[in-house]
Amino acid sequence: MTHLPMRIFLGCIAGAVAVLVFHQTTLQLFFWAGLAPQAAFRFAVVPPFNAPMVVSITFWGAVYGGLFALLAPRLPWPTAAKALLAGAFAGVMGWFVVRPLAGHPAAFGWQSAAMLRSAAACFMWGVGLTLILPLLRPRRLRGWQLRRNAWNRRHLAT
Repeated sequence: MTHLPMRIFLGCIAGAVAVLVFHQTTLQLFFWAGLAPQAAFRFAVVPPFNAPMVVSITFWGAVYGGLFALLAPRLPWPTAAKALLAGAFAGVMGWFVVRPLAGHPAAFGWQSAAMLRSAAACFMWGVGLTLILPLLRPRRLRGWQLRRNAWNRRHLAT
């Protein structure tokens, strides 16, 4: 079991990586299929912090990833349900908090195509987060410890 600050930190890292690998890749696939007007990994500067768009999205993914890592151990649901919940939370926050802060209409002005693209990308982010986070958690080197103990017993007993 990792301590709370480490768990939140690892959640932030997993959330940021999930944005770059899962969220943005999903949006790029939509662009290549002709279903999105713009490519992913955009470097256009966006408000409210005047940062490149991909940096802003990665920041928010890290924030939500840290929050997810904080709450996930308390959720007794299967991993798939946690992934859907994380993606839904990120999508709703993006539609109703982040977009209005950036001066855009909430929920893409209720345009269904843009909302579906955003929901798909956010759900893929949730899947990525739930796949990456367990890989970052520290593990004991159990096999190495067992081999060392066997070596000690074999060589030190003589």
